[in-house]
Order: sequence, then C-alpha cells, then structure tokens
Amino acid sequence: MSDTSQTDTTNTPPDAAAADAAPAPVLTLEEQLAAARAEAAANHERYLRTVADMENFRKRTLREKDELRQYAAANVVEDIIPIMDNLSLGLAAAAQQGNDGQSIVEGVTMVLEQFKSTLSRHGLKEINPVGQAFDPNLHDCISHQPDANVPAEQVTQVVRLGYSLNGRLLRPASVVVSSGPAKSEAKA
Repeated sequence: MSDTSQTDTTNTPPDAAAADAAPAPVLTLEEQLAAARAEAAANHERYLRTVADMENFRKRTLREKDELRQYAAANVVEDIIPIMDNLSLGLAAAAQQGNDGQSIVEGVTMVLEQFKSTLSRHGLKEINPVGQAFDPNLHDCISHQPDANVPAEQVTQVVRLGYSLNGRLLRPASVVVSSGPAKSEAKA
C-alpha cells in the first residue's frame, strides 16, 4: 500500500523541477554597477571610521602615557615629604643651638638614612663596589692607580656612588681601579 498524499519526485523530469522554482533575477549591468558602487561606498565609510578610531586610540594612548609619566613619581614624592619635614626641623634646631656641630651631624645622618631607606623601598639600589672586580657595565673608571695590597682590576676607591632602579642602571659608580703592584722600571 502506498500513501497517495506523498508526491514522487523521482519521476519528475529535471525541466519540470526547474519550472516550479522561482527564476533567479537577472541583473542588468547598470544594476550591478550601482550595487558595486554602494558596496564600495560602504567599504570606504568603514575605512574612514577605522582610520578615525585608530587616530583617537593613538591620541588617547599618548595622553595616558603622558599622565602616567607625570604622576608615576607620586608615591615616591609622598614618601619623601616627611624627610623634607625632618630636614626643616633639623635646620631649625641647628639655628637655635648655635655652634653644636655634633648634633647637626647626627641629625643629618639620621635624615640621610631615612632618605636611603625610603628610596630603597621604591627599588633604588646603591652601587658601592669597593673591593669588587671592575665591571664596565656598572662602573665608570676615572683612574688607575698602582696598589700593592689590591689585585689588578679591582675597585680601590669609589669617587661617586652609582644607583640602579629595579635592576636598571641609573648612574654608574665612578671608581678608581687598581693596576696591581707598582712596576719598577728596568734600568738600562
């Protein structure tokens, strides 16, 4: 028994199936040109918006970078303000005491230690290489001096301390380097 409500498409000729489907619209050249122009205009509009977005992004990035640079030191400065207060108090006390130099030295020494401690909390490291091997990446040799007690190419004296900030060299240490024991000139 067969169901008569179903139509059998296997017996339908291909031309009849094509005749039942809606014919595809055929576009004229003018219509194709108009469609291509509309698509080109839409692409151009997207391009202009993208260029504007990129320009706005560039300006915003530069503005944010400038603001970051301006306010990056805010934490350090906030920590340094109490040190400046202590220096002011020390100067006021020194003016009242007259010629007592020892108390001034002690006060300034305490403030210097506080200052160094504050900066070290923010990543500043002092480079004091006395007795270490000379390293041109961290030290600036300003002189060589013979020294019988220090091997050649060892730092004998630091003229100016160096500093690094979070592993980045800010200023190399200016050092005097040993050239080893003094060489006696051979008599001719």
